[in-house]
Parts: sequence; structure tokens; C-alpha cells
Amino acid sequence: MIGPDLSRATVYVRPGATDMRKAANGLSIIVAEQMEADPLGGALFVFCNRDRRILKGLWWDRNGFWLLQKRLERDRFPWPVSEEAAREITAEQLRMLLDGIDFWNAHRTRIYQSVS
Repeated sequence: MIGPDLSRATVYVRPGATDMRKAANGLSIIVAEQMEADPLGGALFVFCNRDRRILKGLWWDRNGFWLLQKRLERDRFPWPVSEEAAREITAEQLRMLLDGIDFWNAHRTRIYQSVS
């Protein structure tokens, strides 16, 4: 297989803007110090720039980092702006994010306990 197998990886999003000039070393420092997570733990960490046109992913694979990047020519990525702790998202939500679907602001299904 060419490329990382992220089907079983946990995915964490860092809300807010990240400096996209950072490479694997700089992003791993952000993961360790600001997100308080282990960059070598096998999780995928996703970052976005201020314009929301560039996403970077950092993933540790046995003996080195994968640094993944996607840049949009038009449109913008949906992105949480609040500076809170890292958010865990599912692989399906990652696919939606990469496709530009804003699941953070989508209508959530309500579950009712009674009809009265």
C-alpha cells in the first residue's frame, strides 16, 4: 500500500489557526505541548491555516512521521474556531471535512423522551 492506512487511527482536530510554515517537528511540538497528546501514539492530528484553505495532517507510522497536506484552490474548509482542547472526530467526519461538509454546524438529530 502506498500512503498511510488511517482507517483505524484516532483523528484529533486542533481548533483555530495554525502556522502552516511548520513541518513535522514544529507540528509535533504543538501536539505535545499545546494539545497535551503523544505525537508518537499513532493518532492523526489535523491542523488548518487562518484562511482555511490549507489542511495539514501529522501521523506517526512505526519509524517516522507522515506529513499530509491538502490545499483548496477555491472555497474554504469548515473549521472550529474556538481555542478549546483538541477534538476527536471519526474517520467519516474526516472524510466530510476533506469534502468541505461542515458537520460542526449541521443540524443534529433530537431524541425526545415523551410526546406531550
